[in-house]
Amino acid sequence: MERKIKEIMEGRDSTDGAGVHLRRVFSHGEVAHLDPFLLLDSFDSTDPKDYIKGFPWHPHRGIETVTYLIEGTIDHGDSLGNQGSIDEGCCQWMSAGNGIIHQEMPQASNRMLGVQLWVNLPASQKMSEPAYRDVRKEDVKLARDDATAQVRVIAGSYNGVRGPVGDIAVAPLFLDVLVKPGKTFDLETPAEHTVFVFLIDGKGEFDGQVYPKRTGFLYEDGDMITIGAPEEAARVLIFAGKKLKEPVAWGGPIVMNTQEELQQAFRELDEGTFIRHK
Repeated sequence: MERKIKEIMEGRDSTDGAGVHLRRVFSHGEVAHLDPFLLLDSFDSTDPKDYIKGFPWHPHRGIETVTYLIEGTIDHGDSLGNQGSIDEGCCQWMSAGNGIIHQEMPQASNRMLGVQLWVNLPASQKMSEPAYRDVRKEDVKLARDDATAQVRVIAGSYNGVRGPVGDIAVAPLFLDVLVKPGKTFDLETPAEHTVFVFLIDGKGEFDGQVYPKRTGFLYEDGDMITIGAPEEAARVLIFAGKKLKEPVAWGGPIVMNTQEELQQAFRELDEGTFIRHK
């Protein structure tokens, strides 16, 4: 059964970190509909002043952050001692687990184009050890490239090609798809998963209507979605994940299951006991 669009999300222009201009596609208000996804921020700028101040040192607990860049560079470092760069075509999948402090500092580029997605962790894994999956451009699998579409796989699988990110609780699918002009792309999706599509560049046709870039689409239940590109190429990021169906207690960069757990996290931040790894 083809999925119908449940909600169209244009998001809102916002600032975060030390003054980074971004489009917040969804966040707190949509949590009930997007389980297991919590937040999606979109970056698209040719002016470094929009993002150069970056996201200085800040904590996370209870979530996974997924940063994917199509263009640009973001330098990062964390309390585990990791440091490096997320470059064009790269993805950083970070599990904050029981607590991590990190920074993400975008570098001046001709264009900064990408997203950061927050994925919820189940209660059983919220206090697990933090971990990184540093996915380089060459690790992202090109699963299809023909007259209709180009498909890259970051997580999950497409046409039997499995992406570099696996063993995630919500069994996510994360595809970067370029639908070529005049073509239509169909994708089978697990019927029980939440499916969200973000049109990151170009123009796309959804349910017979053409939309501009930086528009998001949340789908109803079903097992198939269809995306068209009638006027020009449409580049879309497709996210699907298994619902956790757990309570959400959210405070800034920390997402737990109860208010008591949330208060404990902030108390530990105040007391200097938040970080548990050496």
